[in-house]
Amino acid sequence: MRFVIQRVTEASVTIDNAIYSSITQGFLVLVGIEELDTIEDADWLCSKLISLRIFSDDEGKMNLSLQDIKGDLLLVSQFTLFASTKKGNRPSFIKSAKPDVAIPLYEYCISQLSTMLQKPIKTGVFGADMKVALVNDGPVTILMDSKNKE
Repeated sequence: MRFVIQRVTEASVTIDNAIYSSITQGFLVLVGIEELDTIEDADWLCSKLISLRIFSDDEGKMNLSLQDIKGDLLLVSQFTLFASTKKGNRPSFIKSAKPDVAIPLYEYCISQLSTMLQKPIKTGVFGADMKVALVNDGPVTILMDSKNKE
């Protein structure tokens, strides 16, 4: 499982020309799920995400977590994070999980993160054609992969 974490001052998801969800300061997280991912992968990433200290403190140092700043979270499923570009010019998505595996793990992440942050989180719609807009703060973008824990 992969998270692409972007520290944002604002972000939104638009579906069918209407804003579906939006946040202010916090994280926009793109979530990629592959066939072999498990609840343990989701637990590890969710735990790391909410504790990740990449918000500035009073001295301008990245020292505060999403919990510390009571920031917002927008979680968007993105199967293209497991694209393989080894052969040819058209990416292969064979490693990306099918909906019967991906949807339950995505929904599990939503539930876990909402519980951990003690507030609802915003989402996209799994499988929808979404337009994602953001103002990356910094810019700060971090990639976390549950297969690279060490």
